[in-house]
Amino acid sequence: MKKNKVKVTFLPQNETIEVEKGTTLLEASIRAGVYVNSICGGDGICGKCRLIVKKGDVDTHPTTLLAREEIKKGYVLACQSEVKGEEVIVEVPPESRAAGKILIDKDAQRFRALYAPMKERVIFKYKPLVQKIYLELPPPSLQDNIADHVRLYRHIRRRKDIVIMQSGLKVIRTLPHILRNSDWKVTATLGIRGGTVEVIQVEGGNTTDRNFAVAVDVGTSTVVAHLINLNTFETMDAEATYNSQMVYGEEVTRRIIYAESKGEDRLREAIVEDINNLIITLISRNNIRLNEVMAVICAGNTAMIHFLLGLNPSHLRKEPYIPVCTYPPPVRAAEVGIKINPRGLLYSLPSIASWVGADITAGILATGLYQADELTMLVDIGTNGEIVMGNKDWMVCCSASAGPAFEGSGVRSGMRAAEGAIEKVRISDEGRIQYTTIGGGRPRGICGSGLIDIIAELFKAGFIDRSGRLNPEANGRVREANGELEFLLVPSSRTATKRDIVITQADIENLLRAKAAIFAGINVLTKTLNIKFSDIKKIYLAGGFGNYLDKENAITLGLIPDVRRDIVQFVGNTSILGAKMALLSKDALDTAYKISKNITYYDLITYPDYMNEFMAAKFLPHTDVGKFPTIMQKVKKGAV
Repeated sequence: MKKNKVKVTFLPQNETIEVEKGTTLLEASIRAGVYVNSICGGDGICGKCRLIVKKGDVDTHPTTLLAREEIKKGYVLACQSEVKGEEVIVEVPPESRAAGKILIDKDAQRFRALYAPMKERVIFKYKPLVQKIYLELPPPSLQDNIADHVRLYRHIRRRKDIVIMQSGLKVIRTLPHILRNSDWKVTATLGIRGGTVEVIQVEGGNTTDRNFAVAVDVGTSTVVAHLINLNTFETMDAEATYNSQMVYGEEVTRRIIYAESKGEDRLREAIVEDINNLIITLISRNNIRLNEVMAVICAGNTAMIHFLLGLNPSHLRKEPYIPVCTYPPPVRAAEVGIKINPRGLLYSLPSIASWVGADITAGILATGLYQADELTMLVDIGTNGEIVMGNKDWMVCCSASAGPAFEGSGVRSGMRAAEGAIEKVRISDEGRIQYTTIGGGRPRGICGSGLIDIIAELFKAGFIDRSGRLNPEANGRVREANGELEFLLVPSSRTATKRDIVITQADIENLLRAKAAIFAGINVLTKTLNIKFSDIKKIYLAGGFGNYLDKENAITLGLIPDVRRDIVQFVGNTSILGAKMALLSKDALDTAYKISKNITYYDLITYPDYMNEFMAAKFLPHTDVGKFPTIMQKVKKGAV
């Protein structure tokens, strides 16, 4: 071994890699392909990238994020620990690992939503972006001696109303051989590229029954893919996985900062690999050849689309917040590394602004908000809480930086919606804790819907006051640990990890900041537009929570307005649904472009009292209790 090299082994994965001395354990894990939680992207402020040093010398920087007992057991933060010596062996403890394949499969059931969740269906004429057409061409003669490609175009136009048509040089080069070897009976694959129709490929014989595509929701945390039969417009299968970019930072801003220092290639390669793995899984399960997948369409926030296409994301986070591109043109999927038919196309739905992306365009398209007669609001709850308000006459949107707290990040016992996550919580009048977990087994942590429940339930039961402060006199479940109050939700004897599941005072403050950002955005929009909450006739809640979010507790928390419960509708993953609609109908894609061009983006920072609105929304349910009359009637007297 070279003197400046260190062999690093990660357990229990048993993956070994050689790195230079001074390399952080986090960087070594990335190079070894070993996932280690890292919310902050290596800045040493989240405390999630915990490893246990089993052997070897490691220089680690002091941190307050590890307890003294943990340090004695060999715990270090991967991003703050540099390897030295000749060999280092570390263990990735369960809390620092990604969910395994079984957990991803279960998680996928929550995110992939095979069918439209809306009560009202939005209908477009079937006109897929990529379609196959079977042709029986007359062979050339002295009386009909036009060029091969002109003959092909002529007969395509006899079947399709196409003004501008083109094909690549590779297709033209192979055309004489294919036409003559197939007795002039061929299948042409046509792809819509703006105002042009491209002859993507020409195959001998009739292959029209083998035409497939994949729609992808490129989420910050979760990547979802649906396999589509373009002939029957059937969703054949779906799969989801965690976004591998998370090792570079849980929030988009952290990933942009990483890209600025290390380049965009790693982020692009990570998301492309995720998409490729999902495609391979889907086609393998359905006996489809890779060559038969002719298109991929993606929806995601503006930063994720930049990462996917290898665009420089730097200016998204710097005033005046300018994206490289909001209307990406169709490109060859192979150009970015997506493995489908070599000549297959990659479509990206249009974004609206730097912080309101194509996933929101897709959501507006899928819910039909753009054609609603009544005032309608769409709220997408995620790392960025996007809010859209309007109807068929006008639409306004904004983005509220909520952070990843509702996805379990930055919360002591937080986790994603995987097996073992507490997803529902109730506290009885006697103070008894009731909860349910995903999969029904022992709890491992708390996911977003459970976090909303627990804060609302603590408030209603009097364990916390309106400012979110824990009451140390409430009962024995409120205790002090490491100089901070916390609420014991599940003792270690009943958990899968043998660690207490708790909600700390810092966790509560983190969650209140997240909900305050979203509600402040809603409140600012209504004030700016001079409308009242009572004017809103329908509220769509989109995102990974789906039907797992409790409406009453979301209102109790002050996350959404105190409105009639029957107007609140969960619509699930509208990003993937809107992408599928655009894939299956050019009219839908054209509508998506109109939506993104006609909607008005409102930057919350320009609102003079935004910080006051944000601070007011940090209370439960709000500083102005008059905004939540039905909640305040139900809250116990001692909790106010």
